[in-house]
Amino acid sequence: MPRTADDTWDLASSVGATATMVAAARAVATRAEQPVINDPFAEPLVRAVGVDFFSRLASGELTPADLDTGEAGESPVGMSRFADGMAARTRFFDDFFADAVASGVRQAVILASGLDARGYRLTWPEDMTLFEIDQPDVIEFKATTLAGLGAQPSTNLKTVAVDLRNDWPAALAEAGFDASAPTAWIAEGLLGYLPPDAQDRLLDTIGELSAPGSRLAVEAVPSHHDADQEEMREKMQQSTDRWRDHGFDLDFSELVFLGDRNEVTGYLRAQGWTVEGTPTNDLLVRYGLAPLDSDEGFADVVYVSASK
Repeated sequence: MPRTADDTWDLASSVGATATMVAAARAVATRAEQPVINDPFAEPLVRAVGVDFFSRLASGELTPADLDTGEAGESPVGMSRFADGMAARTRFFDDFFADAVASGVRQAVILASGLDARGYRLTWPEDMTLFEIDQPDVIEFKATTLAGLGAQPSTNLKTVAVDLRNDWPAALAEAGFDASAPTAWIAEGLLGYLPPDAQDRLLDTIGELSAPGSRLAVEAVPSHHDADQEEMREKMQQSTDRWRDHGFDLDFSELVFLGDRNEVTGYLRAQGWTVEGTPTNDLLVRYGLAPLDSDEGFADVVYVSASK
């Protein structure tokens, strides 16, 4: 079912399932011969969600190669390359936080945190405060699951249980956020699931809440004009069909918002940020991974880091 303005989901359905999918990809990347990341919490969190397809993928029972080939040939958005992409993406945001901390920033916010476990697996300064924002059920699930594993946060972690479509700045302030202090913000894997106007509102709000010295990292998706929207949806559908053969039925082409949207680097510069954009292939090469072909699923994504 296509997205609506007031739709809902959990970690096994709709947009929520993408968080589980990405966590499964992080588990795959963690098992690589020369891993770019190490996320020991990815597999147990995926198992706890309870979607058999993702659990088998996270554990290694189902391999990326099982999904990438079949009677119809190679998948246009292969799981092997997707896992590489998620490894590079994860490392980009990990490095962003490390750089922000090294610069003296001591307050950070993860928007739509999903199954992100940076508050547990990264090393933070003793005086650091990390805020995680997501829907109440997601926040409760992750906290309960990690506590059941005996995991403890590696920083002063404050969860903010609120939908980003609601008044999240008020909820963030109530949780103790200090708008006068420099903040490191990340929006990982989020903008493509927002309508274009919601993307702009989110960036505007972050800017309003960012004191001098703040930093921002986002994964920027391109505009898709009428001519290429159908091609993009067809590629997503082909991968969806391949996954359906393994027992998982969710049409990811219905979860994203295509169409025209503002280019993030230019939009942020107009707001007074100093901005650097890194194309996906540059990021992959940076971390020793093979670049994508131009027609592979997310080759045109740009990773943006900005500072005030």
